[in-house]
Amino acid sequence: MLTKSDIETARIRIAPFIRLTPMLEVLLPTPSGSLPVILKLENLQVTGSFKPRGAFNSLLQIKSENVIALSGGNHGLAVAHASKVLNKQAVIFVPKSAAATKVVAMKLTGADVRQLGDVPADVFHAAETLVRETGWPLVHPYDQEPTLAGQGTLGLELLEQAPQIRHWLLAVGGGGFPAAVALAMAGTAEVIPIESEGCPGLFEAQKAGHPVAVKAEGIARNSLGAPSIGSLPWEIMKDRVGPTILVSEEAILNAQAWLWREAKVVAEPGGAVALAALLSGAWAPAEKRAIGVVVCGGNADSLPV
Repeated sequence: MLTKSDIETARIRIAPFIRLTPMLEVLLPTPSGSLPVILKLENLQVTGSFKPRGAFNSLLQIKSENVIALSGGNHGLAVAHASKVLNKQAVIFVPKSAAATKVVAMKLTGADVRQLGDVPADVFHAAETLVRETGWPLVHPYDQEPTLAGQGTLGLELLEQAPQIRHWLLAVGGGGFPAAVALAMAGTAEVIPIESEGCPGLFEAQKAGHPVAVKAEGIARNSLGAPSIGSLPWEIMKDRVGPTILVSEEAILNAQAWLWREAKVVAEPGGAVALAALLSGAWAPAEKRAIGVVVCGGNADSLPV
C-alpha cells in the first residue's frame, strides 16, 4: 500500500519538472453568506492541471523508451509532455470528446494521439490491447502507485502553503488525486470529495461498499468521467474521506463563470467542480472559517459568461 513516505520521495524526484503553484484568497458569495476561501491554482501547473505530478513520477521510474497512456485529456497531455522532456515516445488514447485544446497540445509534443469513443471508458480496451501487443508499460491515470505518489505531492504543498486550512475541497474522477492528497495530509486536514452528478463514481462506491461501474455523462465527463473509482484509490479513501458531495451541471457552469468573472481564473468544468459545491450551497462548513479549494485544471475550450 502507498505510504506518505512514498509521496515525500516522489516530491524530491519530480521537483525539477513541476511548478509550485500559487494560492489565491477570495471572498466567495454562498447561500449562507460570504465565505473566505483559499484557491490552490493547479490550473497554473505545467500543462494546465495537477496531472504532471503523477506523470513525471511514473516516467522517471520507467526504463522503456515507449509508454502508453489512456486519458480523458489532462493525464494524456501530462504524459505526452513528460515523455518529450524525458526523451520517450508516448502513445496516448483519448475519447473524441476530449477538449480540443488538450488534444492539440498533446500532438504538439510529438505524441502519437489516438482518439476513439466518447468517454474515457471507451479507450481503456484499446490501450490495454496495445500494451499486450507491444509490452510497453501503461501509465495509468489514477490506479497505479507511482501516479498516486506524484499526485499526493500536492497535499504536502497544501499543508505548507496554508497550514491554517482544515478542509480542502477536491474534485473526484478516478479517485487517485483525492486519495493521495488525503494520505499526504494524514489527518492534519480533511479532504471533502466533490463529484459532478454525471460522474458519480465515488458516490456509488460509497453506497455499494466497493467500486462499481458508472456512466460518464455531462460537461465534466472528459476530465472526471472514469468508468469507476480505482481499486487503489478506494482502499485509501474508504476510511479517510466522508460522503462525497454531488453538484449539478448548472452549479459547475456557475463556478466556471464566477472564477473567470471575479478572479480571472480559467477553469475547465472538472476544475470548477470543487468550487461549485461551495458556491451552490451543496456543501457548507460548520463554522465561518476559511476553506480551501483546489482548482485542478484549466484546459477549457470555452468559458460560460
